[in-house]
Amino acid sequence: MSLYLEHFGMREPPFRITPHTDFFFTGANRGPTLDALIYAITQDEGIVKVTGEVGSGKTMLCRMLLERLPPHVETLYLANPSLSRQEILGAIADELGIPTDGKATHSLTRALQDALITRYAEGKRVVLLIDEAHAMPAESLEEIRLLSNLESKATKLLQIALFAQPELDERLAATDMRQLRERITQHFNLTPLKQPDVAAYIEFRLRAAGYHGPNPFTDEAIRMITRISEGLSRRINIIADKALLAAYSCGNHQVDANEVKTAEQDARFSPLQAKAGFNAQPLLWGLAGAAVAALLIAMTVNLGSRTSSSDAAAPAKQANDEASKAPATRTETPVTPAPLDTIRFGPLTRQHLLQYEEWIKDAPRTHYFIQLLATDSTHTGEVEGFLARAIAVLEPAHIRVYRSSLSGRDRTGVIYGDFATREEAIAAMQALPETIKAIQPFPRQVSKLR
Repeated sequence: MSLYLEHFGMREPPFRITPHTDFFFTGANRGPTLDALIYAITQDEGIVKVTGEVGSGKTMLCRMLLERLPPHVETLYLANPSLSRQEILGAIADELGIPTDGKATHSLTRALQDALITRYAEGKRVVLLIDEAHAMPAESLEEIRLLSNLESKATKLLQIALFAQPELDERLAATDMRQLRERITQHFNLTPLKQPDVAAYIEFRLRAAGYHGPNPFTDEAIRMITRISEGLSRRINIIADKALLAAYSCGNHQVDANEVKTAEQDARFSPLQAKAGFNAQPLLWGLAGAAVAALLIAMTVNLGSRTSSSDAAAPAKQANDEASKAPATRTETPVTPAPLDTIRFGPLTRQHLLQYEEWIKDAPRTHYFIQLLATDSTHTGEVEGFLARAIAVLEPAHIRVYRSSLSGRDRTGVIYGDFATREEAIAAMQALPETIKAIQPFPRQVSKLR
């Protein structure tokens, strides 16, 4: 893959399928949807649901939420939907830094409620993000309903957001799911991209990867990619990447019908099957009139402490204009850390922060590492729990924790390894345990941290 980067003058792959928030496309209502989600999570008291086909961008949207939610919102992320009821409670307790100690379900629920009450008293909100929720067992979905009942006298203590394929709507339509269904107050659906959106999407990804020339994809290539991908961003990425590689192998700087045909033959996508009993819903369906008005207002004003949310909700023309501009290179700028005691980092986090400080002194700027996790520094339970799991399957001496300022916010990241080239980092990433691959790590250069 790195071969065509030099050929087209790009600094990094533009169409990788792992979610990278620098490549979040705000067109096709994705930006306004993100803003509406932030509003719903920070202001509402019900369960939020986001549905979309495989590869429509749900995981990317979830990653953006993790980055964009205000500092007072603590996020818990569950990527494994097949957990049992007890395992879900244990995972949430782990994220909150609560020792389970073999507690029974009732005792663990009580401990969770006490921890949530403490955070509420400190002015914090806690949101649980569940990816691939359509694959959850029925008993686990019932546990989600019960968790939504945790509340103080004035408000819900735990906000829940479900990200799922349309099959979840079919499951929720069952009679025995009506109690959970009635607790879902906000519904969002990610629709496939149309041809103008596909053109803007491809252009945006190229520019975000450092490309400065004229768009190499012809109008015919865009039309074919739209048809082949059926408007799903993951498929667009795969086809566009293979088409660029085909153009490079022929010494071309333009991607036309022949290159896309080669990519289509290599990808071998199966057509999407219409799902019986499921009717596609428009974006933001099922909202009461007052909620719609509130969301529209929220898109035009500053949401909480975020100053950039109104930009994402600007008219579609502005979003597309911005997508065509090459963004400035964004690096993570180290911040002067607050005293560790004020952040209340756990012992593992402290240990690996020190390992980072020793490593970064001499790490060459051109070397690479593998990014495993990035979150707000206030999410201490998330970082500590992740490290506890990571050191069980990775070499602890090669796991490092750093703090940085991204968009003016104090962030904590967990990284792994030190590699002389990007190829070595990718090879090491492919050899990672499946439990680590499931969180979708990606390689980065040390210069990004400096």
